[in-house]
Amino acid sequence: MTGATLARLAAEAGRPEPPDKRPVVCIQGLGFVGAAMSVAVASARGADGEPRFTVIGVDLPTDHGRSRIGALNAGRFPIATTDASLERAMDEAHAAGNLLATADTTAYALASVCVVDVPLDLEDRHGSPALAIGAFRNAIRTLSDQIGPECLVLVETTVPPGACERVVLPELERGFRRRGIRAKPLVAHCYERVMPGPRYLESIVNFWRVYAGLTPEAAQAAERFLSCFINVRDYPLTRVGSTTASETGKLLENSYRATTIAFMEEWGRFAEANGIDLFEVIDAIRLRPTHSNMRQPGFGVGGYCLTKDPLFAWLSSQELLGRADLDFPFSRMAVEANHAMPLVSLDRIQELLGGALEGCRILLLGVSYQAGVGDTRYSPSETFVRAARERGATVTWHDPMVDHWYEMNEQGPRELPGAAGSDVVVLAVAHLEYTQVDLTAWLGDERPLIFDANRVLSDVQRRQVAEAGCRFASIGRGDT
Repeated sequence: MTGATLARLAAEAGRPEPPDKRPVVCIQGLGFVGAAMSVAVASARGADGEPRFTVIGVDLPTDHGRSRIGALNAGRFPIATTDASLERAMDEAHAAGNLLATADTTAYALASVCVVDVPLDLEDRHGSPALAIGAFRNAIRTLSDQIGPECLVLVETTVPPGACERVVLPELERGFRRRGIRAKPLVAHCYERVMPGPRYLESIVNFWRVYAGLTPEAAQAAERFLSCFINVRDYPLTRVGSTTASETGKLLENSYRATTIAFMEEWGRFAEANGIDLFEVIDAIRLRPTHSNMRQPGFGVGGYCLTKDPLFAWLSSQELLGRADLDFPFSRMAVEANHAMPLVSLDRIQELLGGALEGCRILLLGVSYQAGVGDTRYSPSETFVRAARERGATVTWHDPMVDHWYEMNEQGPRELPGAAGSDVVVLAVAHLEYTQVDLTAWLGDERPLIFDANRVLSDVQRRQVAEAGCRFASIGRGDT
């Protein structure tokens, strides 16, 4: 039966049938984490050099899901990436025939391991943030209807503390009872530290990981599995005492970063008001080893993690853990400060233009949340564009990593547009295309206001702007 199901899934995906003797690993969700995890696990090799696993990526039958499924089955990584090693690994997995993708949830019945990489978002509930846990719960329920009693469910999704114990396990147990399975589900948590960009794959296979299991058996199964595709010799695994501790680890990491970024914003305003180059100051401080990772002000915080994760422990205390007395004022203030950061840039541009944006033509360079990444989720550029248009400005944009901006439902130009027709050029993301552009040639006879919102321009480029006679301003610097 197992072999027949695998053969059917492979045929439907247009892929050769993998040997049915290999363990099957299912990756639930093929977004920025799940797609890369699929390639990483498919790249694992045994002592004989043969693939250790048959990997089946499973996504929803939506337009997005089918697009990612189709790309993986055709041998293309489904997300724009600057990581050549990830693309090579994708090619190798495709050639080896041990990676396929589907929307058919019966694939989970084949799995020895199911890795959960589906999103868990926030929602607005009567004007306040709340855990939008329904979609995540449905994903676990889908697993509970299909997986076998010995299948390890490894949660990589960033979840509120207590989710594995109070959401995942009960859902799996209910599913097992419905199906007459008496075994206790194997549940573990190992949070991802994926960094899309030039080290996308490396951030999975050559990076430290933290994990825990709900039972010793689950923790041991997780360790065995993770050790198959992670370089644990150089990056040993860290096992913590509970899945709630592991869940908390991811949130504390991201909350720390979000809070220190928000902290730097007030210093950016100070520098701008007093003619100081704060980046020069920060570079000097970073020479001290204890402060080498000091953050800096910028255009804003975006992406799927830092924009929401600092709220998860607070909301989990209220909704899952029964501790409404616990408060997280610093974390909540950091989220609010970071969300407002793009408006600081917009307000400063408006001030430089004499107090109004009506009729202003703005060219925004960069709409993803990070350099070298095509991810526009919660991008600060979205906040900026919506607010600028509400104030009467016309905004056009370009991003070398983004053709279609899904959140705005807009198509962008493939080539960097010229400066002609723009009153303001805003550099929001330090993509390589922007950090290396010859601004003298690019500007030609145009003289717009150049606003560096994220320390994009080099000293050479800033001199080019000055020599061209353009007005220049930036976040974190007092030069205008």
